[in-house]
Amino acid sequence: MSFPLLTATAVLPAVGAIATAAVPAARRTAAKWLALLFSLATLALAVLVLVRFEPGGARYQLTESHAWIADFGVRYELGVDGIGVALLALTALLTPFVILAGWHDADPLEDARPNRRWRPTQGFFALILMVEAMVILSFEATDVFLFYILFEAMLIPMYFLIGGFGDRAHAGGDEAAATQRSYAAVKFLLYNLVGGLIMLAAVIGLYVVAGTFSLSEIAEARANGSLSMATGTERWLFLGFFFAFAVKAPLWPLHTWLPNAMGEATAPVAVLITAVVDKVGTFAMLRFCLGLFPEASKWATPAILVLALISIVYGALLAVGQRDIKRLIAYASISHFGFIIMGIFAMTSQGQSGATLYMVNHGISTAALMLVAGFLISRRGSRLIADYGGVQKVAPVLAGTFLIGGLATLSLPGLSPFVSEFLVLVGTFSRYPVVGVIATLGIVLAALYVLVLYQRTMTGPVKDAVRSMPDLRLRELVVVTPLIALLLFLGVYPKPLTEIVNPAVEHTMSDVQKTDPKPEVEAAP
Repeated sequence: MSFPLLTATAVLPAVGAIATAAVPAARRTAAKWLALLFSLATLALAVLVLVRFEPGGARYQLTESHAWIADFGVRYELGVDGIGVALLALTALLTPFVILAGWHDADPLEDARPNRRWRPTQGFFALILMVEAMVILSFEATDVFLFYILFEAMLIPMYFLIGGFGDRAHAGGDEAAATQRSYAAVKFLLYNLVGGLIMLAAVIGLYVVAGTFSLSEIAEARANGSLSMATGTERWLFLGFFFAFAVKAPLWPLHTWLPNAMGEATAPVAVLITAVVDKVGTFAMLRFCLGLFPEASKWATPAILVLALISIVYGALLAVGQRDIKRLIAYASISHFGFIIMGIFAMTSQGQSGATLYMVNHGISTAALMLVAGFLISRRGSRLIADYGGVQKVAPVLAGTFLIGGLATLSLPGLSPFVSEFLVLVGTFSRYPVVGVIATLGIVLAALYVLVLYQRTMTGPVKDAVRSMPDLRLRELVVVTPLIALLLFLGVYPKPLTEIVNPAVEHTMSDVQKTDPKPEVEAAP
């Protein structure tokens, strides 16, 4: 039997989580280094998966299949297509930066007031590794029930990361901060649990109809005509799956948990939420909604495009009006997820390729912007935009990296998100021109909220509170520099990503039996 490479990429961070949690309480630094080493080893395995993956090969590669709960037809089945392998690599790439950026986020607080609590450093980094393990395995799972378990299980470590290790820069004091963290964590958990329970009903319904949870068996049965779903049944099952994924994504009006969670979490955990965990929702729309329910996906497309448009414009408008830096980035992410979902349901190869690239590039750009914002907030001790001014004069490197992250967020040409957004808009406009035109409003608003944010925080007179602010330190430069390099590289040369993603998009287009619309060319007189 060949080496189970996909299993290893998920087991390694899980083992790292257990090992990190077991480090004695007094050895906090050792726990940090151990977590970082396990995350780097996982990244090495992810690179090996990329090397062994053949873009023009079988749809699902590096497959593994073992009996698990035989009485219920549940199998431990793994396999990656181009979309899954790209997001697996993104997760493995970002986790070491999340750990480095959060190096001191769970250290014990210096003062010893009664309402201050010592934070278990080992637990913080163990939870990050556990989230990484579950997210990676969810990108690999080709058994629907296995995916569902992972989809729900990842909520547990995320709940504790949000509620137990919140942002220390809270204007309301310790008690108010604890209340807000608890509220954000519970809201995150309840929203996603409700979505997951609805999905569970749909998963059971799928098994009743198909007799299996295996994606490959369902595809084979559909191809040979032995599986056919009644129209009503397929639509109800689609809605059950889509609702859960729309909560995770997050799509308007199911988005309201995200600004609370990102605002109250530490900056690295906020990156984990929006750049890693939320991608499971949009990934699952491609793999499960379109793959399992092609007719229902086409039936629901008009309504979903309207919701995506609302997310784009609504998220951008609320970002413009924010006074809190982290909540601004959260609402910007809601707008960006609207673009991703619009690209998926445009039902064109350009739109779906752009949506997949958007998932990767949004992860990198949001990580760069949010982590630099976290470094900024940790120096000043405030998340409020009004508390800053003139930072570029005292910390030019910090301001410069913040600007690049912001320009990537608004999809400036030459940075990687531009390629994604352009493909999404082209793919959408070719089939739904009105939707494509309205969506461009999100680009205009993105320029507004990013540039206004930079102007108010980095330019103008130097405020007294930031006059002694230090510039980025070596550890922080190690975090930010590779992310900016990736934004530049993939902005001018996206071919390595498109070669991996495009064959998987072709399979998805085949599932829904859609072809790209032909351009309308008027005949010459």
